[in-house]
Amino acid sequence: MSVSPSSAAQAARRSVADRLRELRAEAGLSGGELGDRCGWTHSKSSRIENARTPPTPDDIRRWCEACGAVGQARDIVAQSQNAESLYTEWRRRSRSGLKQLQHSYVPLFRSTRLFRVYSATLLPHFVQTEGYAAGLLTAISEFREIPNDVAEAVAARMQRNLILREPGRRYVLLVEESALRHQLADADAMAAQLGYLMTVGAMPSVSLGIIPMATRERSQWPLETFHMYDDTLVSVELLSARVTVTQPSEIALYEKAFAALQQMAVYGADARALIMEAMAALR
Repeated sequence: MSVSPSSAAQAARRSVADRLRELRAEAGLSGGELGDRCGWTHSKSSRIENARTPPTPDDIRRWCEACGAVGQARDIVAQSQNAESLYTEWRRRSRSGLKQLQHSYVPLFRSTRLFRVYSATLLPHFVQTEGYAAGLLTAISEFREIPNDVAEAVAARMQRNLILREPGRRYVLLVEESALRHQLADADAMAAQLGYLMTVGAMPSVSLGIIPMATRERSQWPLETFHMYDDTLVSVELLSARVTVTQPSEIALYEKAFAALQQMAVYGADARALIMEAMAALR
């Protein structure tokens, strides 16, 4: 699995790595000596100790045996497995198809009053049209080799997105200009999507900011897609997993990044001009 950005999952992995490093130090072994005893390279020991590679249960048992701490292996294996369970693998969540995945978010959406979304690659699902969503979900279904229930999943997403028109919620959406130009559907569907984006951007409950590709001396580099739900949860989307961040200090980091990205975005007429340019490029 990919190592997440700042996240509760990575903090848990770091705790496992620190515990293994302490065992090695207490045993008086160097990384190379440990590798020799375990039957692997020094670089593997380093990757495990720096939480870049999660250890398998067998790795942990070998490590503990090499350090004369066999009795601790069982607890560390359990700790490591708990850390890995903090990741939600997309394949596990969607193995029965994509429709159920759409429904799984409804309780979270219903309980949220302020949505903040940043995306460098895609248009946020809240503002996706049927054609755009069909192109995207088809690509996901084929790439992940999961049951093809795209039509049902698109219908579920469109139904779920009606929440955008319900009162009492606020949506702050930031996208990189490049996200306007990634053609995930045919030209007609993309034109319809971009036209709808302008309509949604005019809604009182929606703030739509677009960060121009020509922005000079950016104060914040493009980041992975993330969704902020009120001030209590951040969902980060990776290729292999969806990482949930709940630690206040880490949420504050995303809030800081979001604020910096907002400062670089354009709004209103300037944002509409960028959308029109993307539409013109479809011809």
